[in-house]
Amino acid sequence: MSKIIALANQKGGVGKTTTTINLAASLATLEKTVLVVDADPQANASSGLGVDITEVESSIYECIINKSDVRDAIYTTDIDGLDIIPSHIDLVGAEIEMLNLENREKILKQVLEPVRKDYDYILIDCSPSLGLITVNALTAADSVIIPVQCEYFALEGISKLLNTIKIIKNKLNPQLEIEGFLLTMYDSRLRLANQIYDEVKRHFQELVFKTVIQRNVKLSESPSHGLPVILYDAESTGAKNHLALAREIIHKNK
Repeated sequence: MSKIIALANQKGGVGKTTTTINLAASLATLEKTVLVVDADPQANASSGLGVDITEVESSIYECIINKSDVRDAIYTTDIDGLDIIPSHIDLVGAEIEMLNLENREKILKQVLEPVRKDYDYILIDCSPSLGLITVNALTAADSVIIPVQCEYFALEGISKLLNTIKIIKNKLNPQLEIEGFLLTMYDSRLRLANQIYDEVKRHFQELVFKTVIQRNVKLSESPSHGLPVILYDAESTGAKNHLALAREIIHKNK
């Protein structure tokens, strides 16, 4: 059974791209076939998985705006079973170009339909906004992972995101579920981190993943080498955390 999961939070710097790259790599390591869709104009997920963005001929932008064949935009990575549709800076203007298109909220869903059956999991890395591309991602997805960093303003803005999810569920995608809230950048030595963990747990209860992503130097370093942390340092805390998350998701979706 194929599952499309969007990673969304309109707050920047919460670990969406880091989670997308490393969860995808961990799922592939556990012998699942995975496609990452980089729906963020910054294209960090693309470079973090070793794609040279300057060499890309067909990206998610061409698929959405020019109706290019999605298969032409799929690139392989250094990990068996893990592919990516890269992003492009042009995606910044895509939201304006999409305004005149028919069924504009469902374009990404249509783009992914032909390849959906080829993968166990499709992960969509959303940009830090609630614009039309993110709406497209949530309309195409079966579920959404919401990364929440263990810092002071963590819960700010979550209600706005939950409201957006609710509207999309009502109007565009009745099947959309919350896969889970994922606590990122957790440092158990900080009282604040523990307070945020408790607060998120109290608010969202069983919707919070058991796995917590801890602060980890190797996890921060690996994207600059174009590698997921599992290839950069398989013994690191970051690699172990994401493998645990991948196992939790696989178990949940059995």
